[in-house]
Amino acid sequence: MTNPLLVLGSANADLVVEVGRRPAGGETVLGGDTVVLPGGKGANTAVAAARVGASVALIGAVGGDGYGSLLRESLESSGVDTKLVKTSARPTGIAYITVTPDGENSIVVSPGANADVSSSDVDAVSFDGAQVLTCSLEVPLETVVHAIGVASKAGVRTVLNLSPVAELPAETLRQLTVLIVNEHEAAQLAPGFDGLLQLGPKSAVVTLGARGAAVVTEEGITEVPSIEVAEVVDTTGAGDAFAGALSARLAEGDTLVDAAKYAAKVAALSVTKAGAQPSYPTAAEVSSPAMG
Repeated sequence: MTNPLLVLGSANADLVVEVGRRPAGGETVLGGDTVVLPGGKGANTAVAAARVGASVALIGAVGGDGYGSLLRESLESSGVDTKLVKTSARPTGIAYITVTPDGENSIVVSPGANADVSSSDVDAVSFDGAQVLTCSLEVPLETVVHAIGVASKAGVRTVLNLSPVAELPAETLRQLTVLIVNEHEAAQLAPGFDGLLQLGPKSAVVTLGARGAAVVTEEGITEVPSIEVAEVVDTTGAGDAFAGALSARLAEGDTLVDAAKYAAKVAALSVTKAGAQPSYPTAAEVSSPAMG
């Protein structure tokens, strides 16, 4: 039986260093000690979904190295099914991340094994029993396009976190149940949030950072507030936390607005701890009375 939620995307080792400020061109800036954490948009999304109770499998690839072992351990300990994560001859993908005192980050990604995630990997997956396929980038675009097409034809709802923005075939956009972008990406795609639907997806969700999110459907735009947190420690992976939690709730049958409300809370909680996957809350933490 296929997991109700399938996630297609990258798995990276995050090499994180704290800096007082980002270096300018040609400048060297001293930072703190490097911390190695499990990450990658696909793995992050899957872990975030699993932490809040989803039955989820990741379609992806890692290398046969120490970073690959780190990622498999993190995925499996969080409850993610890794039977669809293959071992590539290429090294595990790495994200080089600098974090400034205000919690903001800058990232350079070396794809490595993620570049080996192919359409044939998608064709090896049974979509029988799947409710939602959630895709992110950092894996080959043609693989994402193929997966959305296969899932759509199988009657599976499709979610795409289009970050960073990439050009997609019109048919792929029409096959999307939900398009997720942040407000900067939304501005690149359309002049207004409601213009996102003219691209083809049935609905869209625009993440707005600390302000929450906007759910865009044919009925209009619904603003979903976030929750206030005492301190922002690290925003790394917050967007992936949102996508994972949203997908988890959609797979459970929530409406898009209710799923977005839940996801906004998960994303807000994720920025209160360092790292991506290690920062993701459990369902119990999200439902705590202290969280409102």
